Amino acid sequence: MQDETTRDGARSYEVRTFGCQMNVHDSERLSGLLEDAGYSKAEPGVVPDLLVFNTCAVRENADNKLYGTLGHLRPTKESRPGMQIAVGGCLAQKDRDTVVKKAPWVDVVFGTHNIGSLPTLLERARHNQQAEVEILESLEAFPSTLPAKRESAYAGWVSISVGCNNTCTFCIVPALRGKEVDRRPGDILAEVQALVDEGVLEVTLLGQNVNSYGVSFADPATPRDRGAFADLLRACGNIDGLERVRFTSPHPAEFTDDVIEAMAATPNVCPQLHMPLQSGSDRVLKAMRRSYRKAKFLGIIEKVRGAMPHAAITTDIIVGFPGETEEDFQDTLDVVRQARFTSAFTFQYSKRPGTPAAEMDGQLPKEVVQERYDRLIELQEQITLEENQKLVGAEVELLVAAGEGRKNAATHRMSGRARDGRLVHFRPEGAGTLEIAAGAIRPGDVVTTIVTAAAPHHLIADGPVLGHRRTRAGDSHERGITPKTPPIGVGLGLPQIGAPAPLPIATGCDV
Repeated sequence: MQDETTRDGARSYEVRTFGCQMNVHDSERLSGLLEDAGYSKAEPGVVPDLLVFNTCAVRENADNKLYGTLGHLRPTKESRPGMQIAVGGCLAQKDRDTVVKKAPWVDVVFGTHNIGSLPTLLERARHNQQAEVEILESLEAFPSTLPAKRESAYAGWVSISVGCNNTCTFCIVPALRGKEVDRRPGDILAEVQALVDEGVLEVTLLGQNVNSYGVSFADPATPRDRGAFADLLRACGNIDGLERVRFTSPHPAEFTDDVIEAMAATPNVCPQLHMPLQSGSDRVLKAMRRSYRKAKFLGIIEKVRGAMPHAAITTDIIVGFPGETEEDFQDTLDVVRQARFTSAFTFQYSKRPGTPAAEMDGQLPKEVVQERYDRLIELQEQITLEENQKLVGAEVELLVAAGEGRKNAATHRMSGRARDGRLVHFRPEGAGTLEIAAGAIRPGDVVTTIVTAAAPHHLIADGPVLGHRRTRAGDSHERGITPKTPPIGVGLGLPQIGAPAPLPIATGCDV
């Protein structure tokens, strides 16, 4: 990498993100904070003055990956006076002082509850010439009360809650993110509107368990509202210019019919559902403390497809949970066959210290887990291919995406996401009276085309583009501009940070 680190005299920064969408969104907040504090995003290939790691602690190898990376950075840090390294996120929340014990050249360690403290901690570390470690036990402020420098001109994340009230025995997230706290609907809708005003076409609503939204509003005077999430989806349907709404992730135990009805009745809510299964065995689900069973899960899938026959349903599956037998695993394969998921995020069970599952009897040998995992992958890829092949010949509307196709340069294709979330690689060529000039289609634009072939992980559209709509998002992407949204909402008992007045909605959504 080059050894030039500043532009226009500003200290440069880079944020490296590991883990889930929640971390990706937190990193947008970190970038917004740093730019408000006078930092400038480092150019690609340039060593930054500040390197921030936003970490994940879900997988077993997360620790090794972080500390290995920090070890490689030590010579760079020592050769560059004034360079700073900060470590935040779930692994920082878990390891705390351990980070600077293992990597004493780290300048700042901050947790999941106080990302807004980063600029102050960096300045304090510079002034005191020593590492600053600040880990809070509860949320300091909603991330939405912080500015955000968005990564995309056309799609945005909007957090509707933080934390989780579930007690899944394999999961360390509740211990690191805390109990669920929900944002007020008016604040959420104000943030969505702010993104749309900047030209964003697609919004994904984020929460550890989105369909429990309404259980625990930050304002104690706001009563529990079991229909709040369905109302929120319907309210998003009233926002002009918002073309696509997605959400992740729901929990099968709390997934209710009103959400299905809202999805089916709200035109801009995409026909896509990510519904984590984890296991198809009732015995294993009980050991996981997943408060649903196989029959309930399949019943939800049936209802969703009854309301939205062409919905794409994806899932998460864990293979090799402690005590899992071959019979249990066969139950999982049976659910996969019946549910016919569009795709599945599959994981080999990872032992995480501090979780009940880590202390359970029946920890399975690696070779057993690997063999089952391979069988699951083979089955799911077969199903995914078969389901994708059903779409050959279908017309699809694509939101053109940046960087989704690794082979696009060689194949002369571009990539986009269909409304159901499937990835489609297409040729940017017109036909008939439609003329597509070279470079005219940009990420953020919308095109329609015909699917010509299918593969397990994507669709191909090598026919002519039937329609192309240039958008404000495409204009912004072409100019290299992404939205910078202001702070929205109120803190948790803290002074408001430059936020606009909240919309007058006390509970539910004003639809």
